[in-house]
Amino acid sequence: MSRIIRLRAQDGSQVEFEQEARGAGGLKDCHFSPDGQEVALFFRSPLDQNGLNRLQNIVHDYRKRIFEQEGGDYWKNVYCWPQRIVEWGGRVGITAPVYAKHFFFEHGSKNRDVLGIKGREKEGKWFASANNRSKFLDPRELGTWANHVRVCLLISRAVRRLHMAGLAHSDLSYKNVLVDPAGGNACIIDIDGLVVPGKYPPDVVGTPDFIAPEVVASAGLDRRDPKRKLPSIATDCHALAVLIYMYLLYRHPLRGQRVHDADPMRDEELAMGERALFVEDANDRSNRINVQQVRPSELPWADTNLRPYTLAGPYLAPLFARAFGPGLRDPSQRPGAMEWEEALIKTVDLLQPCANPVCEQKWYVFDNTTRPRCPFCGTEYTGTLPVLNLYYSTHQAGQYRPENHRLMVYTNQSLFPWHISRNLSPNEKLTPEQKKRVGYFVLHQGTWFLVNENMPDLFDHSAKVAVPIGGKVEIREDLQLMLSKQQGGRLVHVQVVPAL
Repeated sequence: MSRIIRLRAQDGSQVEFEQEARGAGGLKDCHFSPDGQEVALFFRSPLDQNGLNRLQNIVHDYRKRIFEQEGGDYWKNVYCWPQRIVEWGGRVGITAPVYAKHFFFEHGSKNRDVLGIKGREKEGKWFASANNRSKFLDPRELGTWANHVRVCLLISRAVRRLHMAGLAHSDLSYKNVLVDPAGGNACIIDIDGLVVPGKYPPDVVGTPDFIAPEVVASAGLDRRDPKRKLPSIATDCHALAVLIYMYLLYRHPLRGQRVHDADPMRDEELAMGERALFVEDANDRSNRINVQQVRPSELPWADTNLRPYTLAGPYLAPLFARAFGPGLRDPSQRPGAMEWEEALIKTVDLLQPCANPVCEQKWYVFDNTTRPRCPFCGTEYTGTLPVLNLYYSTHQAGQYRPENHRLMVYTNQSLFPWHISRNLSPNEKLTPEQKKRVGYFVLHQGTWFLVNENMPDLFDHSAKVAVPIGGKVEIREDLQLMLSKQQGGRLVHVQVVPAL
C-alpha cells in the first residue's frame, strides 16, 4: 500500500495524497487522495515566476470570477478547476477534484473490453472518430446523436464562460475535454494553462488537429516576432468548431485527399496551416475525402455525400461554413462560443426521434421538408408531424416578431419556461423553478394535444379561449397559441406536416 503524504497547501488547508503516482500526463504526475475524491498534480519541470503567478490567479481570482458569480455552482460539473497550490519534494503542484464517475468507461471496448480501457477516462478521441466508434467501442458507450448535440452544447457553454472572463484555454482538444455521450455530459480539464492575453502567454501551442491555421503557419517564427500567432480566444474558436464538427460527424473537417508536398511533415504543415481547406468546401472540391482510400470502419461517415455537414441542421450548418470557409484565413470570421451555444440550443429543439428502433443514432434534425427522413438510417417519418414556429412579443401590445426558432413535437416533448419567454435562456443562470417543464405534448388516438401544466397565460388565439392549467388544447394546422402575455412572452404558430 502506498505511503500517505500529508502537507499544507498554500492556503493553509491540509492535503493528503498517496506517495506513489498513479497516472501521468504530458506535464504532470498524478497522485490520488486516500479517499479517491481528489488528486494532487505535480509539474515535472520547475515553473518560472510567470507560471507561478498564473497558478495563483487561476486558483484564486479567476476561480472566483467563475464560481462565485450568479450560476457559479453550475460550472462545478463542467470544469475540473484547480483548487489549491501545493509543494512537495521541490515540485509545485495543484489539487483538483476527481472526474465524475460517468467520465470513466463503464463497459470499455468490444469483445469483453479487449483493449482494457474499462475504468479509464473517456477521452474524446474515442467518440470523435468513426473508426474508433465502430471498430473498438462497446455500443453501450456510444450514446445517441441527440446526446452528442448536448455534449457540444455543454462544451460551447463552458468555452463561452471562459471567454467572457477574458480567458482562453489555449489547448482545446479531445485530450482536454472529457465526454460522456451515454449521458450527454462534458467536462473541460487541464485548466492550469489558461491564457490571459497581454498577461499570461500560452505554455503550449495546442494539440495537432485543433491548432488554428495561423498558429501552424507561423510556428517557425520566433515567439517574439510580431507575425508569430499564439493561442488566444480566436484560436480557441477554431478548436471549438473542429470539436463540434468531429463530435457530430466523426471525421476531421480539414483532412481530405489533397496532397500539398511530397514531404509528409511539410504536407501536414500546409494542410493544417496556410493551405487549410474544408473537406466540404462549396467552391473547391480538391480536398474532398476519397472514399476509395478510407477504411471500411470509417464509412459511411467519411462519405461527405452521404453524411454532409448540412445534416446538422439550419442553425449549425452556416456556422460550419463560416468556421471552415472564411474563418480559416480570417479569425474574426469565426463563430464565437456564444454563437455555437445559441445554435445548439435551437438545434436541440429541432431534434426528432427516429422511428427505427435499431437506428444507431436514434435522433436527427428535422430537415424542413414535407417528407422528413432520418439521414442516418433512411427511415421516413410516418404520421402527422406538428412543427411550432416561435414568435416573441414586442413593446407594442398584440404585435409579435418571428425568431427563426422552431420546436418539433413528439410524444412527451416538453415546454419549458425558456420556450414561453424570450427573456430566459437555458443556461447556468436558471433557477430550480425555471428548470421545471410547464407543459408537454401527447398523441392520443391520432390527435396531438398540448397539456398545460404551469402556463397561466396559455391562450388559444384561433378559438379565442383560455386554456387553464390542467387543461389541454388540440394541436392543429394554423393554430396560434399565446404562451405568455408578459414582455418577451412568446406566441407559436403551428404547421402540420401531413401523414404519408
